Amino acid sequence: MGLIEYLQTLLSSNIVLYALIAGVLLSLTAALLGVSLVLKKFSMIGDGLSHVSFAALSVAVATRQAPLAFSIPIVILAAFLLLRISENSKIKGDAAIAVISTASLAIGAIAARGTNVDVESYMFGSVVSITFTDVVLTVFVTVVTLLVYVFFFNRIFAVTFDENYVRAGGGRPALYNALIAVLTAVTVVVGMRLVGALLISALIIFPALSSMRLFKSFRRVVISSCVIAVLSFVISLFISLFFDIPTGATIVLLDLFVFGVASLVLTIRER
Repeated sequence: MGLIEYLQTLLSSNIVLYALIAGVLLSLTAALLGVSLVLKKFSMIGDGLSHVSFAALSVAVATRQAPLAFSIPIVILAAFLLLRISENSKIKGDAAIAVISTASLAIGAIAARGTNVDVESYMFGSVVSITFTDVVLTVFVTVVTLLVYVFFFNRIFAVTFDENYVRAGGGRPALYNALIAVLTAVTVVVGMRLVGALLISALIIFPALSSMRLFKSFRRVVISSCVIAVLSFVISLFISLFFDIPTGATIVLLDLFVFGVASLVLTIRER
């Protein structure tokens, strides 16, 4: 069977098609949000939210609640909490995230005990777990995120680099921070089904870091981050299906490789 026939066979499966659509949109959304989060030094919030999402989904299954309807509000509240801690608390943001992450993992593990929760798929993701509902929700989150960046790009740029300037001009940086936090929370909940709680933060962090080594302009960093994220996902998905290896882990390793190449390019430029 040739490569073209192999790809056509894969895409004829609804499961693979759902994973491809959801993954491309998820990668695009995570990359957009990731640039601002990394530049504002909030990148580990995504990691903390992924563990909260794992706990919420485990509790939802254990108590026979609708997983997404139960998890999304909890993760959004956690996003506001982590954002507030990072900005105002006397506790260092990274320490607070570590506490919430470990506590959430413990709650999730206990809630999953004695139930039919597939802990491994929640931790590392599973292509076969993607449903049509996940695809619809991913489309909605992506459209909202794109609209936010299209219509408020200049304000997001200003909030990312200088909140005091925005505040002095009568703007409300807290509103944009909250909006990004909510979108990140929903992205994490949906993305965990595909790449897992332990790996979802890689979709947010790696493309942004790689792009920052290649470009200096904020606009170019955002665009290149989206391109890197989408291409990395598509390539990783087909590699993982061909070799029968975890998709989430493959994405992380490919993102790490791209980051290494981008770092090498930066080193060559500086010399």
